[in-house]
Amino acid sequence: MQAPMPVPYDTRANSTQAPMSFPPDAAFRNHNLYGKGSHDNMKKNLKALSILLLGTAIVAAGCGAKNAGNESSGAGASTPASNASGDAGGSAAKSWSKKPDMAIDTSKTYQAVVTTTDGEFTIDLFAKDAPETVNSFVFLARHNYFDGIVFHRIIQDFMIQTGDPTGTGAGGPGYTIPDELNNGHVYKKGVVAMANTGQADTGGSQFFIGTGPSVESLSQLPNYTIFGEISGGMDVVDKIAATPVEKNAQGEPSKPTQSVSIQNVEIKES
Repeated sequence: MQAPMPVPYDTRANSTQAPMSFPPDAAFRNHNLYGKGSHDNMKKNLKALSILLLGTAIVAAGCGAKNAGNESSGAGASTPASNASGDAGGSAAKSWSKKPDMAIDTSKTYQAVVTTTDGEFTIDLFAKDAPETVNSFVFLARHNYFDGIVFHRIIQDFMIQTGDPTGTGAGGPGYTIPDELNNGHVYKKGVVAMANTGQADTGGSQFFIGTGPSVESLSQLPNYTIFGEISGGMDVVDKIAATPVEKNAQGEPSKPTQSVSIQNVEIKES
């Protein structure tokens, strides 16, 4: 049986949460990337993943193989992937004990202008459809949380992942937010969604951007809150997705060999 395809996992370990295992997260650690095969192979991999999900306790590497959490120090935590430079990022010291109070106005329009070392792109944020997630993202951006954070996981035909201040896939803001699934949006190239530990309601600060057709397969495992879409600068996103990679500690060819980081996230409200 073929190894299941990768998912946008988050390896956070949180002392208040039971570690989670290999389904959405780790299921993609010992795998041959589905992007290398045909769509038929992807379907088979998804079947294998479904079987694994049913037969295995969800323990995503100590709250995550790439989940939005704190650190990968919990029992059962998977070995986090390292970023190219090993730098922690600009917001390593920023942490909060609870999610932010609701501060956005869902009747307004929000955009995030993300400046990276490879250029700039814009995200239209879905404040009405994912208010908790957008509120958290806006809060973190306005506290300069994302400044200096690298894209630590890149799979060109699938997604690029960032938002971890440690650059390892095991970091987060110190709090979690609830899932906001089935909100009318679909997984496709350009979509922006939350990574998690594989357990419900474990989103934090790590998010991913769909960069190829393989992201559409997540519709069969729709466990990642969609909270935005690229509305400008998709060429920059594509450039980031084309960053050369090597195998990470789990054998997945997704570890960038050169550092690409977020310099600033500006929130526009109208």
